[in-house]
Parts: sequence; structure tokens; C-alpha cells
Amino acid sequence: MGGATLGHALAQAGRSVLFCERGLSNLGGKGLRGEYPEVRLARDRGRASELSERLWSAGRWTEELCDLSAAKRHSFVPFVGAGTGGSSALYGMALERLFPADLEPRRYHPAAIDSSLPERWPISYDELAAYYTKAERLYGVRGSLDPLRKDATFGYVGDPPRYSPAAQELVSFLRKRGLHPYPLPLACNHVPGCTGCQGYLCDKQCKNDSAQACLAPALTDHDASLLDACEILKVESTAHTVTGVIARWHGRDYRFKGKVVALAAGALATPALLLRSATADWPTGLANASGLVGRNLMRHCVDLYAVFTKERPDTGGSLKEIGLNDLYAEQESKLGSVQSFGRMPHAQLLVDGIEEELRARSIAPTAAMYGLAKPLLRGVFDRLFSRALVLATIMEDLPYRENRIIDYDRPGKPRTLAIQYAISDYDRRRLSDFRRSMRRILKPYRHLLLKQGENNRRLAHVCGTCRFGHDPRDSVLDRDNKAHGLDNLYVVDASFFPSSGATNPALSIAANALRVAEHLTSRNAGR
Repeated sequence: MGGATLGHALAQAGRSVLFCERGLSNLGGKGLRGEYPEVRLARDRGRASELSERLWSAGRWTEELCDLSAAKRHSFVPFVGAGTGGSSALYGMALERLFPADLEPRRYHPAAIDSSLPERWPISYDELAAYYTKAERLYGVRGSLDPLRKDATFGYVGDPPRYSPAAQELVSFLRKRGLHPYPLPLACNHVPGCTGCQGYLCDKQCKNDSAQACLAPALTDHDASLLDACEILKVESTAHTVTGVIARWHGRDYRFKGKVVALAAGALATPALLLRSATADWPTGLANASGLVGRNLMRHCVDLYAVFTKERPDTGGSLKEIGLNDLYAEQESKLGSVQSFGRMPHAQLLVDGIEEELRARSIAPTAAMYGLAKPLLRGVFDRLFSRALVLATIMEDLPYRENRIIDYDRPGKPRTLAIQYAISDYDRRRLSDFRRSMRRILKPYRHLLLKQGENNRRLAHVCGTCRFGHDPRDSVLDRDNKAHGLDNLYVVDASFFPSSGATNPALSIAANALRVAEHLTSRNAGR
């Protein structure tokens, strides 16, 4: 969202732009589309060794991430994007603004005494609002006003579809409870037969991800260039200036130079790249004079609720329909947002994920018995979730210095990314409060809670690892997302967030990238 949006705006303004994408290009309908690669592999009776290649073709990350938080260290492949569009090529298209309260985070969390939460962001909500409107138009967002928001204008390009019968039933129920549900704004064209394509590449070209909305027009209309399968190995620099990047492309190493270098590899990979770019002038990592590169990792605490409505959910339409912010905007505790989750992942992915979790926790006997029951459980999950409307609760987790990304040097093995993340006692109490509130709101509906808030594998909203701020001593970037101490290095992915808010971060990333693009063009940074 950050890199493509920034690059499109700069190319549109006449700047010379080169996109270096580690994954493959899926432009023009290329890539494995319309289903999960794990499901396609099983149907084709492929070998497990082929999965990495299938993931790569489907725009998914393939390298393992080591979790150093648990008593027994284990690794997993995070469910994030790697390819044109990044994670937006996989997202469920919900594009929501942060609330003004999110940009004054300490005000709502005075009891979080151990958190590194700042008093406020270095920019105001009013500064960001105009860029939100531009981003909504750019991404073709269709929506209607959340009654709890106070913004005067939005950039929505059209109305959302009518609620499905199951969603309308739940919306009517919530309104009778005095709550304020609304249609969730989506960057979706809602073509006939649209199924949301959450988790995999869209096969109907109706998902307005950053590849479709920004990257493709930057290449075709504004003379930008793209190198895919191009891995950036290191950012080269002097004491105050980035002089180039070292990239590996088709088995050879190249040095690329530009007047401005903008990193947008995501809040996992961007800090790792900076740490790997240490020099004599930057001995602990590039832009790391504060020691905060990779720290203050946030990922959101997300739970799922399968709600069994009287109306059977419509599995053929756009399944992300409902938004609800009564526990977000009006409560002193500021818990978070409630949204339609959309279509649940294929049952095979669910049962495989549970098995991996059991093995990661070293519960070998249970994992073995579970493996025997997997065929039966796949059928149970299919029947269960075909009858349920699934909601997701998104709770803001707070930044803590000890939660971080690490460039991990494993003895006798290649270096890898690692995370160290533990939920604080303060956030655990808030998560418990959120669950109690949801039980009260949903009563008397039968529902099933799938607790995912404590699961470190859920990293779809990872942010905060190169926070921006005014003071170089407690931030990595300045208010314009330029690295402190370096005159031409910018970071425009979710790394810049000093707090996580409690809704999908994609629109905020895009809006901020438009703000940074305006800063770069106004300073006349050359071609």
C-alpha cells in the first residue's frame, strides 16, 4: 500500500520511479488466482516440497519467521504478501480511517505505564483527513457514513451493495440494542459473482489493491519501471546520505542509485533490511541512532466470532458487510472495532493451522491424534462455517520496546527474521473486557469464539517497527517519514505507526504515502 501509492504519486508528478519488488509480478492476470495455493496443491496431489513455489506464484511470502517468544522457539511462514500489491493483493479490501482519538493514544491508555506509547502522533488528524479523502477516491472505495464518525467529507465513489439477508438480520438486531452498525467501506467493484477473494489473488479483477490502483497505471501511464523477483540485500550510505541499494536480480548483484530511496517492504522486512545495512557510521543498523529500529512491534489482537443467524449466510456475495465501532469510539477503555471477517479460509487451512500450533507447543501426542482426525474435522468445519456469519474484533495492542523484529543469526544456518512479542498484562485485561462485551452484545445468539488474539502467527496488521516522531531520541523517522540523520531515506509502509489504532491499517498507509509524496514533490527533489 505504501510503496505503490507513493511511487504512483511521484511518477504522476513527473519523477523517475523504479519499483523493486522482491516477489513476482501478478499484473495482467498472472499468478495463481481465485483460491488458496495450499488447496490447489492438495487437489493436484502435489508434493509438500512444491508448496513454496505455489505460494510464490500466489503472491505469498515463503520464508519462515522464527518466534523467539515462546518457551520453545519455533518457526512459521507468516501470512503476508510478497509480489506486486504486497499484502493488499491478499486483503479483504476493508479501507477504514483511524479515529482522531487514535492520534492521541496516551490520552486513552493512561494506565499503560510500561508502554512506549507517545502522547500524540507528530501529525494531527486534520492534517491526514484530506489525504484520506484522496486515498478513498484513488482506491475506489464504496461505502456510507459510520454514524459514530464526525468527518464532514469522505472520498467514497459509490454506495456499497445491499446487505445480504443474514447480515441484515444481524444489523437489525444490533440497532435494536441501541448500537450503530454500518456498511463496511470496501475497495471493491462488486462485479457479479464476487466472493471477496480474501487471502488470495482476485480472479475477477474487481479487487482494488495497490497493484491495480497504483502500480499498473504508474507503469503504463507515467513511465515508471518495475523489476520483480528483485531482492534488496543492503542499503548503502555515508554518514548522512543513502548512496544506493544492492539488489539481487536473476542471480546477479546490482547497485541502483536514486536521489531518494523509499522503503516499503512491510513492518517485518523493512527494519530487518535497515539492521542488515549497518556501517561504521551506523554500527547498530542504518537509521538506528535511537536503537528503535525493529522495536515497538504491534500486530493487533484479533478474535473471530462465528454467529449463527436464523438466515443462512450468503456465500456467493461480498461477505465483508458490517462495521461496528460502539466499543471503539465512545468507550473510555477504547477497546476496538468489530467487522465482518468475510469468508473463512478453506477448512484444510484451518485444520492444518491447528496441527501446526499443537506441534509448535510441543504437544506431540495430541498432535498425532489430531492428525488422524483431520479428514473428519475438515467436513465438520465446512458445515459449521457455512452456517455462520463470522465477525472479527480488532483490538489495538500498544507498543512496547521489548516487542521487536530481530535479524536473527542462527548457528550453522542462514540468517532469518525473528519476532519477539508478548501481550502485556494491560492488553490481556482489555482483551478479556472485549470478549465479555461481545458476549453481552451477541446474546442471545448462539456463537462460537475462536480466540486468536494471543496467537503470534496472526501478523496481518504488523506495524510500528520504525516509528515516526519529532525527537530523534525516541523515533526512527521524522514527521515526513524521512529517517533521522539521513537526508534522502524514507519509510512509507506500516513501520511508521507510533500506535496501532484498532482498525485495518491499509487506508492510513495509503493516505500517509500521499502525504509523503506531496512533501517530496514540493521540495523539488529532482527527477
